[in-house]
Amino acid sequence: MTEDRSLDRLSALSQAVSDIYAARFGIDRDAVWHLAKLSEELGEVQAAFLKLNGRGRTSGDAADLQRALEDEVADLFAQILLFARWQGVDIPQAVARKWGRYLPQDQDT
Repeated sequence: MTEDRSLDRLSALSQAVSDIYAARFGIDRDAVWHLAKLSEELGEVQAAFLKLNGRGRTSGDAADLQRALEDEVADLFAQILLFARWQGVDIPQAVARKWGRYLPQDQDT
């Protein structure tokens, strides 16, 4: 059986985990929270990337550092999904509209 990796499913999963986190810690997920979390997670991606590439203090082997980067990318992506859901952004539609316009007209998107 394959795992459902659709954006809708990942968005729902992110929302469910965020709901648990917010209830546990009494967090009001307002505009400031959403933007702060995006900034925080981007900073963590940067730190993990720099460590993986020998530009930060590291503990662990290459596999551990790669896993840390993957985990931070997952956190950032989940926060983007939460932000998009909160703002009513259809990510596939927005990407196709914004990025697809640069493709030749005869290229299938």
